[in-house]
Amino acid sequence: MMKKTLLTIDEPEPRKVMRADRPPTEGFVTVVDGHFKSEFDTVEAAETAGRKLKTAYPMLQIEIYDAANKARTLLS
Repeated sequence: MMKKTLLTIDEPEPRKVMRADRPPTEGFVTVVDGHFKSEFDTVEAAETAGRKLKTAYPMLQIEIYDAANKARTLLS
């Protein structure tokens, strides 16, 4: 009699889901035309991403949102 080996499927890690109707509680977020987009751990990373967007699409209004201080800074 042969024994069959059981195959296990590795479950992916649960994704951190951002909700559009709630501001983030930690980190820094790029805000494009009033909408929360990408989340970053540092303000430098958020500014770098925002500047790349601003270079490619100069008509966008891009802000950096600081979740700890609940403040927005316009990226010029």
